[in-house]
Amino acid sequence: MVTRKSHAGQKPSARQMLARELARLREESGMSLAALGEATTYDRAYLHKLETGARIGSPDVIAALDAVYKTGGHLSLLWQLAREDAFADKYKRFMELEAKATVRYEYAVGAIPGLLQTEGYAREVLQAARPRDENDLSEKVSARLGRQDLLRGDDPPHYRAVLDESVLRRGAHDPKEWAIQLKHLVAVSELPNVTIQVLPFAAGLHALMGTSLTILWLPDGSAVAYTEDQHSGQLMESAQDVEDLRLSYDLLRDLALSPRESVAFIQRLMEDGASCAPDST
Repeated sequence: MVTRKSHAGQKPSARQMLARELARLREESGMSLAALGEATTYDRAYLHKLETGARIGSPDVIAALDAVYKTGGHLSLLWQLAREDAFADKYKRFMELEAKATVRYEYAVGAIPGLLQTEGYAREVLQAARPRDENDLSEKVSARLGRQDLLRGDDPPHYRAVLDESVLRRGAHDPKEWAIQLKHLVAVSELPNVTIQVLPFAAGLHALMGTSLTILWLPDGSAVAYTEDQHSGQLMESAQDVEDLRLSYDLLRDLALSPRESVAFIQRLMEDGASCAPDST
């Protein structure tokens, strides 16, 4: 029998609910972890971590468990609620607000923003952070890609991304994955709610050097800002702080290439990459 800790007086998180449901379903099925591993092709130790809440899993393993337990997608729906726990606590308030935002402005330095990443590029970026193992990496990639639904929902926010030229000069190690990522940027720029601009090196010094910035406008007219560097992030909700950052962003945007020029810039990078590729003949 599965032993569960008491959480009297505590509101369970979606992550805890998923873990308890997985443990309950296996207990009721009478299956051992070894048998479940054979049925799903996943390691028994990994499955045990899902049942204890130590991991939340990827969409693939949850879909496999849905199939074994014949839960009709129930587990996948619960996983969607639980996936936010894959992010550090410092992001959770921001994630709550980004889901409500009607307008989102972003300046990226260092890497392409998560909302614009392809799976291959996201995997390389997250791999650089030294995940615990392949399952941990897959969970983080799935959680990041899942957030991209924000741009394609029924009522998506207006999204403007200013990409520092350094972001586009530091490509993925795999030329094919980098080509796919650049092509994806061009495709996403064609969405009616998305604007992408490139800030060239020629723009010179500016107030946001070394700092990535996201500004969210909420339905009630208020705004929040999130700044991030390589090792830390800060959510700002003070009206004055947000206004100062908004002005810095506006000045930065004015220095950037126009949306049309920016797409042309990215397409030139794609052509340069193709011309540098080894001849396969």
